[in-house]
Amino acid sequence: QEFHDFVANEIPLGLSEVVVNKNHVVPTLSHLHRNVTGEGSHRHLHSSITFDLKPKLKPELDARSCEVIVVEKLPSGVFADPFELDHLVQRGVFSDAGVFGDTNLELPSFRSNRSVVEIHMSIASNVLSINKDYLEVNLVVPLHARYPPLGHEFSRVEFGQPDIFMCCNLEGDVHKRRCVSMPDNNILDREASPVMWEIPCGIKKHAEFVSAVTFGFAVLASSIIVLTSIFYSDSQGSDKLKRS
Repeated sequence: QEFHDFVANEIPLGLSEVVVNKNHVVPTLSHLHRNVTGEGSHRHLHSSITFDLKPKLKPELDARSCEVIVVEKLPSGVFADPFELDHLVQRGVFSDAGVFGDTNLELPSFRSNRSVVEIHMSIASNVLSINKDYLEVNLVVPLHARYPPLGHEFSRVEFGQPDIFMCCNLEGDVHKRRCVSMPDNNILDREASPVMWEIPCGIKKHAEFVSAVTFGFAVLASSIIVLTSIFYSDSQGSDKLKRS
């Protein structure tokens, strides 16, 4: 409940007003396909979002400098690197991006809290000029796995559906915007299986063995350093006596 309150009150969205899609003529969210790609502890969450457009909507969306905002509520087992997202913004991949919540990248999964990633993507004029009755937005978010607890073969991380908004400047004022929440009622496969990421866990017996070996080498290295220091001090003292 605390996490949902945080999402409702703390996520800024960069907008002045959020309205429900009732009396506003807006695109319809018709398709949402998601999957996780990559190997190891560094993966990418792909989202392909399709909106159905009416012909009269295209010039209006273009004139109002609209953008799509996607809010990903990440589970506690993964995180997004804020610096990596900033780099993507600088490259022009996203128009804006931010991470809210737990941004401590070093915490293991059992000590971390959930976080939220907010992505802004502008709707380019050249995309709207194409003679199609739909708008497709492709989003790729780099993610990293946190260290899972020991004792299990895999830790399964499940991604829920993102919150999607269409935001446009209000007529006559570029500093104020109106955002419309895009419901997923019209998505054909919205009841499909959720996106999963299976993160390998360490084996407890192996961890104990590695800890013992590491401790042994640490003791050996410390002993060598101490003996070397003693030998060096004795040799320095002998040289001084010979010179005197």
